[in-house]
Amino acid sequence: MTHWFNAGRPAGTLRPRRERSQVWQSAVVNGLLLAMMWVLEAVDTVLHGALDLLGIRPRDPETLWSIGVAPWLHGDWGHLMANSVPFFLLGFFILGDSWREWLTATGAAILFSGATVWLFSPPDSITIGASGIVFGWFGYLGLRGFLSRNTQQIVISVLVLILYGGILAGLLPGQSGVSWQGHLGGLIGGVLAAFLLHRRSRRLTARAAPRTW
Repeated sequence: MTHWFNAGRPAGTLRPRRERSQVWQSAVVNGLLLAMMWVLEAVDTVLHGALDLLGIRPRDPETLWSIGVAPWLHGDWGHLMANSVPFFLLGFFILGDSWREWLTATGAAILFSGATVWLFSPPDSITIGASGIVFGWFGYLGLRGFLSRNTQQIVISVLVLILYGGILAGLLPGQSGVSWQGHLGGLIGGVLAAFLLHRRSRRLTARAAPRTW
């Protein structure tokens, strides 16, 4: 059996250091994205809401690009503040594990949330806000632990469901000014990302596990 290590350093210290580095990266990246949203809202305030016009317009093929822009814009400071804490915490938990998980869950949430809004929202509406990403991350984290059967991830799944399970009320249609379409699409994207990454991981782990007779 062979193993590798850095000269002069115990091999057992490598993984904890990589994990600490990933945690710091997660805090910085999600913090910077959150700061960017606050800066954009400040600019939008100065421009009297002009940036809000860059949101998703249903079934307008010329504005499909807005699917990637709309999540970073908000209708007002109250809207932004409501999204800020769950955005940072849920994103922190995901990126704290790996870039692959964060990029997959985030991309799926943005794509499915935006597409659902574009296809099913009322005509002449404009949809903006990070809620689709928040719902996507919630769905991903809420399911991930139970698919992976990893003890630490199960604990995170339970905590997320307890702390933020109430946001599922945002899936109910008919709430004024609330895009249940964006919430539902984001949730679907996060759930699909969890299945994509962790059902496959379980199958690969099962194949690699030693067999006893």
